[in-house]
Amino acid sequence: MKRPPRERLAASTDLYARFLVLLPMPNTTAAKKALRQNAKARLRNRSQRTALRNAVKKVRTAAEGGDAAATEEAIRAAAKRLDQAAAKNLIHKNAAARTKARLSKLVKSKSDAK
Repeated sequence: MKRPPRERLAASTDLYARFLVLLPMPNTTAAKKALRQNAKARLRNRSQRTALRNAVKKVRTAAEGGDAAATEEAIRAAAKRLDQAAAKNLIHKNAAARTKARLSKLVKSKSDAK
């Protein structure tokens, strides 16, 4: 038996399609387009936010490990990612600045302790 289209989408592995199924169906053409755009942006933002968190986590683990070269490289990459995220309004610019300040403070305290 063939499933109805919405059930097929719900069972698919495509995140975009699965996200669209969960929302109520819009009535107007403009609302349908806005729904598609919002779903794509949501998935894109989710992956960028995850990459940003991983970059910050990499700095923290490198600082704990004590390797100065790896820490310096990781903090440079994380600062770049934070600035890019702030420029694209993924996070607020003050949140990016605060995170960079906290990371540099952490790295400085770890390097001073040794």
